Amino acid sequence: MTDNRVLIFDTTLRDGEQSPGATMTHDEKLEIAQLLDEMGVDIIEAGFPIASEGDFEAVSEIARRSKNSVICGLSRANYKDIDRCWEAVKHAAKPRIHTFIGTSPSHRGITNLDQDQMIERIHDTVTHARNLCADVQWSAMDAIRTERDYLCRVVEAAIKAGASTINIPDTVGYTLPQESADIIRMLLEKVPGADQVIFATHCHNDLGMATANSLAAVSAGARQIECTINGLGERAGNTALEEVVMAIKVRRDLMPYTTAIDTTKIMNLSRRVSQVSGFPVQFNKAVVGKNAFLHESGIHQDGVLKNVETFEIMRPADIGLNETNIAMGKHSGRAALRSKLADLGFDLAENQLNDVFVRFKALADRKKEIYDEDLVALMSDSTANTENDYLQVKWLRVVCGSDGQEAELKMTVDGTEKSARVPGDGPVDACFKAVKAIYPTNARLKVYQVQAVTQGTDAQATVSVRLEEDGRIVTGSAADTDTILASVKAYVGALNRLRVRSQKTAPDADMKTVSYKV
Repeated sequence: MTDNRVLIFDTTLRDGEQSPGATMTHDEKLEIAQLLDEMGVDIIEAGFPIASEGDFEAVSEIARRSKNSVICGLSRANYKDIDRCWEAVKHAAKPRIHTFIGTSPSHRGITNLDQDQMIERIHDTVTHARNLCADVQWSAMDAIRTERDYLCRVVEAAIKAGASTINIPDTVGYTLPQESADIIRMLLEKVPGADQVIFATHCHNDLGMATANSLAAVSAGARQIECTINGLGERAGNTALEEVVMAIKVRRDLMPYTTAIDTTKIMNLSRRVSQVSGFPVQFNKAVVGKNAFLHESGIHQDGVLKNVETFEIMRPADIGLNETNIAMGKHSGRAALRSKLADLGFDLAENQLNDVFVRFKALADRKKEIYDEDLVALMSDSTANTENDYLQVKWLRVVCGSDGQEAELKMTVDGTEKSARVPGDGPVDACFKAVKAIYPTNARLKVYQVQAVTQGTDAQATVSVRLEEDGRIVTGSAADTDTILASVKAYVGALNRLRVRSQKTAPDADMKTVSYKV
């Protein structure tokens, strides 16, 4: 690796999936991994193999299918975790074991190890991992809050045991850019053998500085950035891949570094991760937000029309947005729809195109104008209420008025049609009660969010629903010009996901309490 090359380590499938409600299906994980592999991500952290049989199977299959990226699995600092991780990643052309332990005073208290005992644990577990795999990464969880002298000791122990990548994570999003750089610089100067390994940075965004902290670490000598698509991750999320990659691309004057990322694939990945995770991208999100290239101020509009560089530091095409525009409407054919969806980053098989085309025509009959955002919402709704779902919405009628609200709903439950007619405190409440009358559930509604996709009274609405039951959190989303119908489809979609998750069991009972936030 050249001195100015920065490795991109994507942990969307591991840390990103730890966001409450962001659990992905097996097929969704394989799809996202393929997109990451094609985009040029150097290392893909595919999951936490010991966490569940489903995670193990997903990591194993991703390892088998990968063509370019290093495939990494996560493990705690014990032999059982490391062995299970190796069993999953060994199928990859370029496998990596990533093992970690919390080194700060508060984390040492959890493991009940004193400083010397922890050093011994690090030596033994990293050595064990190195005997299995030539590529071993070690992380000092909560490194930022670890005593500096002790951090040097544990890093030295991991290097001596055979780790080739040392990760210095800001597990709780506590650091500032200057401190982030100072710690990397200190380790490179003080730790024997530090010049023979790659230092990595993994920053959480609790104070909104994850990207700044990651880039500061790079400026001090770190050469691997751990990140996720859309910044997905626990609490406030992680460093966003699209932000650090585009910062490196745009600010070559201050950061003379390079990456292998094909930036034209960023928007496609952003949209797909948003869809499968159920986490919408905020409008003003850096790089990939809906408003990232929009200008409403007259001064800004005038400036952009005269010279786009007046108010834009990057071009839409840099991240895969096609600057040409095909007008879509009810007279548009399959070829035009396929072309437009391809511009938006969606590559559909023929049967998928046929299904989307039917729903596109139905939407075009209800809307005067079809915007790009409508098509993206249509794609996000493509997996909701499919013929293979255990629960499917078949028919809905809602009566609203000052004298009360009532929902009449027909659904199929495992192929059997059922119906209910239920009053409620508002149309959405009535509909959700009707669903419960047909399919009783103890799931609690944690989040109900409605977002207009475009302007106008005929705009599509994207509805996101988050449910919680027995500690399991899932998200469902759906889009429709009928907000109430979209609400029901999102709610039922979440119930379908909850049913799938409830059928999965972890091999270790204590895994429910395991939460790795490096």
